[in-house]
Amino acid sequence: MTQTDPFEHFRLWFADAGASEPNDPNAMTVASCTPEGLPSARIVLLKDYDSRGFVFYTNKQSRKGGELNANRHAALLFHWKTLGRQVRIEGAVQDVTDAEADEYYASRPRNSRLGAWASLQSQTLPARDDLLRRLDEADARYPGEAVPRPPHWSGYRVVPARFEFWQDMPFRLHDRTIYTPDGGGWTTGKLYP
Repeated sequence: MTQTDPFEHFRLWFADAGASEPNDPNAMTVASCTPEGLPSARIVLLKDYDSRGFVFYTNKQSRKGGELNANRHAALLFHWKTLGRQVRIEGAVQDVTDAEADEYYASRPRNSRLGAWASLQSQTLPARDDLLRRLDEADARYPGEAVPRPPHWSGYRVVPARFEFWQDMPFRLHDRTIYTPDGGGWTTGKLYP
């Protein structure tokens, strides 16, 4: 397949993953760095993508939120084992708009919305009962279906500056296709495995 648009390439591979992966084909590793350059990585779920970039949501007071706010660059990695494929994306990080965050937050199950209020994400949890108590407090504070989005909960968009599509091949002679920006378009090339 010769492809000149990395977003279309991703769309095709993501559709294949949706048909073959048993769980969470939208799972991706997000790698960030502290201001001192120390890397950290974790798996989150891709919630949206288009030609502007790749979106996920989190507590902005979490470790990842702090790192992404301090160093506005990140790397994403999708690994679809059943297909023998990986996609690596590197780029700048932008905040999503309040409207985007509100829309996605409202689509979440009620307990997930309450959990965004209850969890002091990435802070030390003395006992699970503390989390459950905070969840009960949030439930009492917001009875019914309407649970507002916490001010510290939002999303990030990774704006790609580089893509790599990796396809497993026999004898470890893998196929690696890269895309880099070229004015208003993209330049494509190959890498040795």
